This record gives sequence, structure tokens and C-alpha cells, in this order.
Amino acid sequence: MLAFFCASEPDRHGDTWNTETVPRFSLNPQSSERGPAHALADMVRLSSWLVWPVLLVAIQLLFFPAPAASMLSGVILGLITALVALGMYLVFRANRVINFAAGEMGLLPAVLSLMLLVESGWPWYLAFPAGLLAAAALGVVAEFLLIRRFFDSPRLVVTVATFGVASLLALIAFFMPAWWDSKLQSQRIAPPWDISFTVGTRPFHSNHILALLLAPLAIVAVGALLRYTRLGIAVRAAAELPSRAAMLGIPVKGLQGVVWGLATTLGFLAIFLRAGIYGIPVGGQLGLLLFLRSLAALTLGRMEHLPTIIGTSIGLGILQEGIVWNSGAITADAKMGAITGVVIVIALLTRRDRGLRSEIDTSSWQSTSETRPIPEIFAKIPLVRIGRGIGICAFASAIFALPYVGWIFDTSVILRFGEIYMFAIVFVSLGVLTGWAGQLSLGQLAFSLLGGAVAGTLTMRYDVDIILAVGVAGIAGALASLVIGIPALRLRGAYLAVTTLAFGVTMSQYFLNPRFFDWVPAQGERIARNPILGVIDWSSSRAIYYVCLVTMLLAFAAVRGIRNSRTGRVLIALRDNEAATEAYGVSPLRAKLTAFAIAGFLTAAAGAVYTHHQQAFFVWDPGFSIGIFAGAVIGGLGTAGGAFLGALYFNGSFFWLKGNWFLFATGVGILVVLLVAPRGLIGFWYDTRDLAVRALARRRGITESDIADQALAAREDSPDGGVPT
Repeated sequence: MLAFFCASEPDRHGDTWNTETVPRFSLNPQSSERGPAHALADMVRLSSWLVWPVLLVAIQLLFFPAPAASMLSGVILGLITALVALGMYLVFRANRVINFAAGEMGLLPAVLSLMLLVESGWPWYLAFPAGLLAAAALGVVAEFLLIRRFFDSPRLVVTVATFGVASLLALIAFFMPAWWDSKLQSQRIAPPWDISFTVGTRPFHSNHILALLLAPLAIVAVGALLRYTRLGIAVRAAAELPSRAAMLGIPVKGLQGVVWGLATTLGFLAIFLRAGIYGIPVGGQLGLLLFLRSLAALTLGRMEHLPTIIGTSIGLGILQEGIVWNSGAITADAKMGAITGVVIVIALLTRRDRGLRSEIDTSSWQSTSETRPIPEIFAKIPLVRIGRGIGICAFASAIFALPYVGWIFDTSVILRFGEIYMFAIVFVSLGVLTGWAGQLSLGQLAFSLLGGAVAGTLTMRYDVDIILAVGVAGIAGALASLVIGIPALRLRGAYLAVTTLAFGVTMSQYFLNPRFFDWVPAQGERIARNPILGVIDWSSSRAIYYVCLVTMLLAFAAVRGIRNSRTGRVLIALRDNEAATEAYGVSPLRAKLTAFAIAGFLTAAAGAVYTHHQQAFFVWDPGFSIGIFAGAVIGGLGTAGGAFLGALYFNGSFFWLKGNWFLFATGVGILVVLLVAPRGLIGFWYDTRDLAVRALARRRGITESDIADQALAAREDSPDGGVPT
């Protein structure tokens, strides 16, 4: 199967695909004249896909030896992973985005097939084809209704949109069994026949055989489609140069719908086969580990080399089964997540620069909301001045008086608002890193956990004052952010996002796991709130609320000061035009590292206070980092107001929506925001405010020409003649 892909993998010359490629080992006179050295070089290049799979299997054999049964089980798991990775590969080739909904899109039709089998009594031979057809239709419909809306958007915007698609489909999958008055359970899909065999002492049944048969068949079929059909050639051409393909009459948008349908079908097949062996995922969401293995395989295959992607998927499956055999199920996921994260980081950081920047540079983040003050000519209107004053006073009174209105808010609500304030700091740190500096990060949760572990250890074991502990935690977060920032600076866009996500998984699954390191506070171990400076008691819910509020206000004030300083202006300029900014003598390396350090400090400090707010250290699921970024996008990146609104929306949905309706809020919420208000809730607020103020101005006879005259006069009165500094 892999030899087939080696022979069918097309050569790339410049920016186009050579569709007439022949195997490099063809025995023609030209190749024989090249000599043995060139033939050996060709052989080395052609077999380079073996490097990562062999390395992963070697790690398993050396450090996690397991019997032959585990090896076979790992091959099966790897084939299932390869199906998801192949779907991600197709979407990346067609849309230049990393599809974070790869698993969830296959989960929905898999649940449908399960319900048809279990509840409707359909035979396997009907339920399975029905799931295949539903998966293909779902992929085409999702691309047409959702993804195609972002056809001309930056690729990072489309990547974020896949977060919303994943949450929405996971929610539908969770509630689908209710149509049959049933509940989603972790049950296995019954096979069409009853065949079993044993390897050693481990039994294998019909579903294992199905995986060994159907997964390779599907992989070879996709390879043949891409290699030998006109549709495959058109897909490859449209993936390389969409504008040129469109000029040649290739229906680029229609082809993308076909690709999404095919990718969803592969995802369905992966989940269906997995459900026959391990059971259907419970809770509506697919586990992060399958996605990480698929993402690691895609990354090691440089997003384009199918033999490496498939071989690495199988190698990762073998490695995971070896870890399970040696470590048990409790710690196996943590170790595998950490190893997978390290593999992803190494693969990206050792990737050559060729093609790395050209694929991603056009995807810079463009949905940042800048604070827009009301124009002076409007601000002078008495009603506007009064309205601003009333709004500021009402908001300040509400947040400061909230703990005292116990007849409205009980203790749990007061504590939850304290959490919202801490998440607002995390969101504003993302505003600095992503909104200002244009560096997409999905690993902020790791810095928050690091800050919480450091501060909790200092106050609990060494009686360090909380103020000093928060400062030390912030410094630790800044240093850790620099550690990941320095090597990641050669990466951009989606590649940087993958690197930071992998770093976050490694940190949370291993380095901040008390099972592996004694210095980390144990899960649930009580962390007391010792008096601040030995005097101020903050043990009550009201006191911790004000500590969180003051911490948030200090963070917002610091960020505002940075934004108005030269550092803030440099970061914005680098995001918009790095080459022009560098021409003025600005060091992009130093500026970006500054953004990483600021974001790491803020996030770690928030994590330190949050740990004492909870009076315990908790290790969040690393997949929560994706939700945190989605919440920051919903609020609006770049401003303190957007961070607060995003935290209020994200945490409010988490706190007060029952069950998996939180997935609906984040899924539909992020899609609606990206479609209707690309700059987030704060951008929508600015637009609404400006419309209201302009309507009021028109009633007072102020015209657009008056506004233009005032702006011109302001530029003429400026000491630099209106030239920005």
C-alpha cells in the first residue's frame, strides 16, 4: 500500500503539479547515464518516508516493548488514525487550512449508523452504506453552507471557523439519539459476521478484521483517485494555484465541496471502525488524542507527502499500544499526548523553509478590533457626554457592587464572576500575541497551568506571600513563553498554531502532571489563601472576588499602557507590514519575543490567582485551549473590552448552559461572529455605537463634511504634520 503511494506521489516543479510524473526508477537511457550515485540518491529520497515511521517503532521497541498482539492492535489503531489524517490532508490541499473538525464530521454519520443498527434494527449491510452516503452529503453541505462563506477570507479565519463547525456537529451528534428516544452510550457496533482469532492470549474479532480490510482499501482508493482520475488531477491543480485553475475552467469551489465530502467520508469510516473496536465516543465530542495523532502524522508528512502521513499514523498507533501495555490506561494517554506533542514540535521546527512561508504568509490575522474613540465633534454633544458618563458609572457600580447584591447573586455566582475576570486576562494576553503581533497561539492554557502550579507550590509549601508568588509565576510564564517563542518564530500562521497546541499538550499532559513530577501540587490538594502581606484576609468569596477584579483591572491598565507606547505601535506595524517595519530599524525577532513574554506573563499571573481562587490546582484538558482561543475571537482580539466580553460569553455559556449546550454557544457563536461581526462582539458594539452617535449628530445638523474638516484640521495642527510615528 505504501509502495503504491511512493510510486503515485507526484513531483512538484515550482508552483505547479507535474501530472505526467513517472516513477524515478524507470530504466531508461537517461536514468542509466546518471550513474549509480544518482540512482542511490533517488533511492534515498524515495525511501525518506520511512524515517519517521521507523523512528517511532524503534522508540516503541526500545522503551515500551510489547508482545505481537499489541503490535497488531497498534497497526489497526494506526490505520484508523491514517483515515482521519488523510481527510485532513485532502482539506489542507484544497483549502490550505488545518481542519479541526476532521473527527467530529465523521462522528455525526457514525452515530446515525449506530442508531439505525441498534434502534431501527437495520442490518449492517444497509446501515453502513447509509452512513457513507450521509457522510458524503454532510461534507458537501458543510462546505457549501459554512466553509464556502469564508472562501476569500484569510486562511486563519477559516481555520478558526472549523472550531465552530466541530462544536456544532458534536452537539448534533450528542442529541441525535434523542430522535429514537435513546441515549448515546459507549457501545461497540456489532460486526456483520462472527469471526475471531487470537494472537498470543489476546482475542481479535470481526471488527478488527474489518479495520484491516476496509482502511487500507479506502486509502488505496483515495490514492488512485488522486493519481489516475481527471477529478484527482483537477483537485491537485486547484490546490496549488486556485486562481490559475479557475482561469483554465476548473470549478474550484465545486471541487472543494467534493474534497470535503470525501474527507468526511474518511472520517466516518475511521469513527465507524473505531466504534466497532473501542466503542462510540460518549459526550458528543471526539477525544483529543486521535486528532493529535492525525495532526502529528500530517505534520511529519509536511502536509503533502502521503506515504509519510500513512506510515507515521501506523507508527504512532504501534507506539500508543506499546505505551498502554507498559503503563496502563491511566497514564498511557498522558504519556502518548506528551510524546505526540514533542514529535509535532520537532517535526515543524526541523522543517526546511521551502514553501513554509509562502503557504501561510497571506493568512495574517485581520479581524482585530482597535479601540475607536468617539470623534471629538460627536463627543461635544451634551447627550453623548451624558450617555458616556452614565454608562461608565453604571458599569463601574455594577462590577464593584455585585458582591453586595446577594438577593440577586448568590455565592456561586460571585465566585464565577471571579473566574470570568481571570479568563479575561488570558483573553487579553491573546489580544497582545495574536491581535497585535499576529502570532496565532493555541497553547495559552499551558502557561496558565504553569503559573498556577508555581504559585500554588510557593504559597502552600514555602508560605510565600501571594503578591510575590503571582510575580514569580508571571516571570515563569514569560520565560516559558520565550522558550517556545524563540524556535517558533520561523513558523507562521497555522504552523505556529500547531506548534503552540503541541507545546500546550506536552506541558499539561506530562510536565505539569503531578503523577510524574512531585513539585506540582496534587489534584484537589487544598491551597490555602494566606493573608495578603500578612494583613489582608481574602478567604471569603467576597474578598476573592475583589482580588480577581483588581487583578483584571491592573492587567487591563498595563495592556493599555503598552498599547499606547512604542512597543504597542511596533507590534501593530509588524503585524500589518513586517518588511516595512524592519526597514525602519525595528528588530522583528525582539518585538515578537516581547509579545510572547508579555502574553506569557499575563496568562501565568491569571493562572496563579485562579488556582488560589479555586484553592486547588486542576489540570484542564489540553483541548480546552482551542475553546479559549475561540472565546477570545468571539469577544474580539486586541482590546480589553473584547477580552471581557469574550470571557463573559465563553464562561457564561460554560457556567449557565446545561449539558452540551455549551458546544452550541461556542460552535454557533463563533460561526455567527466570523460571518456577521468578523471583529468580534466588541467590534459589533463599536459599530452599533457609531451608528447611534451619527444618527444623533445628523439630528443636530452635523454632516460628514464637518467630520472630515475636523480630521484635516487635527492633522494640520499636529507637530509632525500628520505623519504617523
